[in-house]
Amino acid sequence: MDFRPPIPHLWALAPFVLLLLAIATLPFLSKRIWQQFYPHISVGLGAITVVYYALAFHAWHALAHAGLDYLSFMALIGSLFVVAGGIHIQVEGPTTPLSNVLFLALGAILTNLIGTTGASMLLIRPWIRLNKNRIAPYHIVFFIFIISNCSGCLTPIGDPPLFLGFLKGIPFIWTLQQLWPPWLVTNLGLLTIFWITDLRGLRSIGGISSGKALNRATQTWRFTGLHNLIFLGLILIGVFIPSPWREILMIVSTVGSFFLTSKQVHCDNEFNFHPIQEVGWLFLGIFSTMIPVLDYLRVHATSMGLNGASEYYYMCGSLSALLDNAPTYLTFLVMALGAHQLDSGNPQDVLSALREFPGIVASISLGAVFFGAMTYIGNGPNFMVKTISEQLNVPMPGFFSYFFRYSLPILAPLLILIGWLFVH
Repeated sequence: MDFRPPIPHLWALAPFVLLLLAIATLPFLSKRIWQQFYPHISVGLGAITVVYYALAFHAWHALAHAGLDYLSFMALIGSLFVVAGGIHIQVEGPTTPLSNVLFLALGAILTNLIGTTGASMLLIRPWIRLNKNRIAPYHIVFFIFIISNCSGCLTPIGDPPLFLGFLKGIPFIWTLQQLWPPWLVTNLGLLTIFWITDLRGLRSIGGISSGKALNRATQTWRFTGLHNLIFLGLILIGVFIPSPWREILMIVSTVGSFFLTSKQVHCDNEFNFHPIQEVGWLFLGIFSTMIPVLDYLRVHATSMGLNGASEYYYMCGSLSALLDNAPTYLTFLVMALGAHQLDSGNPQDVLSALREFPGIVASISLGAVFFGAMTYIGNGPNFMVKTISEQLNVPMPGFFSYFFRYSLPILAPLLILIGWLFVH
């Protein structure tokens, strides 16, 4: 049966825009008000869209489809969050710039197996403990650049935008085949810049003179909660099986991990459900309010004027930096398919897009994943890492300081280079 998308009025896009503006501004204008009322704002704006589609179009299929996508998205994000929270890594001993680079490099690989959310929650506290004697804001910023964002583009598990693409029909292995060269160059570039920055940081506190002693000193690593690796494996298996068995397996893994992990491990990790609750409430509103946005783009994609891969890369990237990169990715994927008279809701049309214009789909993927690191609000884990770091008394740059002191001079030139080298 052919379900044609409704044609919403332009005003129906307003709840989506208002929600993204609220996410971008309210946490920094009044954190207290935002923390108290963000579920009401998200659900309220989402309800406007749901009621409009139900009464004006009787579009039950569109609403049900968005609801299923939301449940699949939250099943993956939530399961990785809980299972990663059940593994505790205790690190003791001195650190060097080289050992820090190796830590981030291994984290960059791990991200593609447990996601940017899972890797960020698993590794941020060990990262801070590893550098506790000389922790500085740049340590957290590069952690966000690499582990919370730029390393996650090799698999759909790696970053939320790519999982949305996987749900639309992009094969699991496609991102690895298409995106590994820019992934490698981007992360090697960031690791090199970090190594130079960390050497300068060590020199500034007089650490270079004792470099030989640091290199001879040993680090001790202790892991607890490793039974959760079994649950991580089950989640990975679940990605490849159809819905609803995929979500059921992920939920079972989540429940099993939580109740079979000792309270001491959760206590050591300072584990709580607040970060994933915030993601859940906000994305409930995002998935609801973006229904008319996607339908509007399906209808008007050919008149948007985006043609080349570079235009998609920079436009999707710019909005991913200012807004959340997951809905931004999906918006531009819908636009690209609509411009070629293809329906993003049809998996066969998605496969046709990968055959006919793979460069554009790849550029949208790169823009969403890489540019999500440009601000705290570009990707879900960014703000969670910032919050955890502040709770552990790490001095963190503010929103604009993060952008102008780190993202603009360090990350932006590298992403422009990536665009020049790989986006065609």
